[in-house]
Amino acid sequence: MSILYDEGQQAIATESRRVLDARMDKSRLLKLLEQVGEHDQPFWDTAVEQGWTALAIPEEHGGLGLGLIELGLVAQACGAATSGAPFLTSGYGVSQALLQGSDAALAANWLPKLASGEATGCIAFAEGNAALPPAAGVTFSGGKLNGTKPAVTGGLKADIAVAWASADGQPALVVAELAGANRAAVNSYDNTRLYADLTFNGTPATVIANGEAARKLALDVLARMAVVTAHEQVGGAEVLMQVARDYAVTRKAFGQPIGMFQSVKHRIAEMYGLVEIARANCIHAAAQEGTDEFLLASADARISATEAYDTNARDCIQIHGGIGVTWELGLHLHMRRTRSLAVEGGNLLFWEDVLVNELTGEKA
Repeated sequence: MSILYDEGQQAIATESRRVLDARMDKSRLLKLLEQVGEHDQPFWDTAVEQGWTALAIPEEHGGLGLGLIELGLVAQACGAATSGAPFLTSGYGVSQALLQGSDAALAANWLPKLASGEATGCIAFAEGNAALPPAAGVTFSGGKLNGTKPAVTGGLKADIAVAWASADGQPALVVAELAGANRAAVNSYDNTRLYADLTFNGTPATVIANGEAARKLALDVLARMAVVTAHEQVGGAEVLMQVARDYAVTRKAFGQPIGMFQSVKHRIAEMYGLVEIARANCIHAAAQEGTDEFLLASADARISATEAYDTNARDCIQIHGGIGVTWELGLHLHMRRTRSLAVEGGNLLFWEDVLVNELTGEKA
């Protein structure tokens, strides 16, 4: 596949950025950072209106039948705008789990709802520091789910969850409606992510994969979400680089723009390099969807995008000096988002392990 986007993909990228630039409100997003249990409803309404929720869902299930490349471009625009809701990524993960799972009736029921935005979903795999624990503390038996999944992204508002559980000593992927679960909001530095501890106490659930098939499907879901998240990180990192550049050519010190000083210009050049490396890895990973190299490419994209967003958030604030930490400037939105995205769906240690295992042939 060409590393260049075709006209249709370029149009998606341009239009999604235009729409979000027109509708996002920095002051609204800053307030949401401090409000537990709330997300940016205008953003989510826009996502549904624009059909972004349906992008990567097959047409027979009410979707648009596009793929990871197109969804990634939208996610990149969302990252640039620091969109205040997590459901575009988690909903994609849930839809892919349903599509590849063993219960066709369950998929037929939920996929149209996810595509239309009528329902939202979350992925409840992690426990503690483990993105995919070898032995899940949550158990499934007799059609019921028991145990707690901590700090699930989107868990506070989602309608459905795909959970990683233990069933008769074997790993399993199960789908549960969250109307039958207890939710406890987690106060975090980025409350728009709607983190919640999900406690299942005999919650009815349906198995969609067992044993090694469950592990393989879970890794694929995490890899797909990692590519979407990486695009979102690239969008944020690119905006931060541009903000730092614009400030450096207008702010003066000792009678000249601070961008004339090597320490500043070299830092911005490094920010640019990190963005372009991460962008290339994202393009490559999205193009590898469905191939044997997909997991490796996803890990590569996730690692490089996390480094780019983390570094650019820190350096952009540094270049701005004291004004960089003020609430009014709004860099808090990116600094907090880079930290939340860095750990969602597996932290750097997890993805570095995946990368090494794939390169050495020790498949995860």
